[in-house]
Amino acid sequence: MAGNDGRRGAVRKPGSKKGATVGTGGHSRRRLEGRGPTPKAEDRTYHPAHKRKIAREKREAQEAAIARARAKSSIKVPEGYELIAGRNPVAEAVRAGVPLSRVFVMGNVKDDRVEEVVRQATALGAPVYEVTRRDLDVATDGAVHQGVAVEVPAYEYSDVADLIADSVQQVNAPLLVALDQVTDPHNVGAVLRSAGAFGADGLILPERRSAGVTTTAWKVSAGAAAHVPVARATNLVRALEDCKRAGFFVVGLDGGGDVELRDLELATLPLVVVTGAEGSGLSRLVREKCDQVVSIPISSVVESLNAAVATGIALYEVMSVRRAHEG
Repeated sequence: MAGNDGRRGAVRKPGSKKGATVGTGGHSRRRLEGRGPTPKAEDRTYHPAHKRKIAREKREAQEAAIARARAKSSIKVPEGYELIAGRNPVAEAVRAGVPLSRVFVMGNVKDDRVEEVVRQATALGAPVYEVTRRDLDVATDGAVHQGVAVEVPAYEYSDVADLIADSVQQVNAPLLVALDQVTDPHNVGAVLRSAGAFGADGLILPERRSAGVTTTAWKVSAGAAAHVPVARATNLVRALEDCKRAGFFVVGLDGGGDVELRDLELATLPLVVVTGAEGSGLSRLVREKCDQVVSIPISSVVESLNAAVATGIALYEVMSVRRAHEG
């Protein structure tokens, strides 16, 4: 028969009955199913937010430990009061007539300044307590207290208008200092110290984005905070405008100044020296209110001076020019 060459056709093998075969069993579908909500960024160990979370928890733990330590300390400072610590700052505060609430002294401290403080406190009827080093360490947040601290009412700021009015009544040309967005209390204290040393009549600080006269500033000022009045301005630009209306010239310190400090021609006139924060410098609006912006020449290996150093140099230069002019 044609085409019949004797070859076998397709023959199903015995036992190979066609039917269901072994498949995935749904494995692929399960692989495509969701794994639940995505964890928060702070819970993912590889995410930067996780590191910030760990740092925050560590900081909170430290703050809680300090709070527990304070709870065990014999020194409890009520709201509205603060501590001034250190032998010089305490003695200067007492000499300046700062009202004392309480005095805390370690039993083994022998120093003329401390004895003076104790005598003054006794005369004023302020109680004197003997405390341990640990009590003072905790109460002052680990500051160098030298075994003595006094509790005083929170610093009382002057009014800007009163500060301006009092300064223009001075025999010599008035000299004020203003700080623009300086947030480090160490700088505020150092500026107060320079202001006291070089004859400034007062300091103006903004109420916002600025450090105030804290315990740290008191200590760094080495007592100058008791002698140099400080005013807090709601708006620094407006305060500078008030100074200009009272006859002051405003001089700003900035690395990109119009002239160098040694060429300042306004030094003998009523003056407000304004210093900005290190790095950012003077804010735009404050700079616009300056009659002149001066710079301090420095070596190229140093990028800038901090606010306290720059202010001290400027005040020294102004004082030197004034003394030379008087002579």
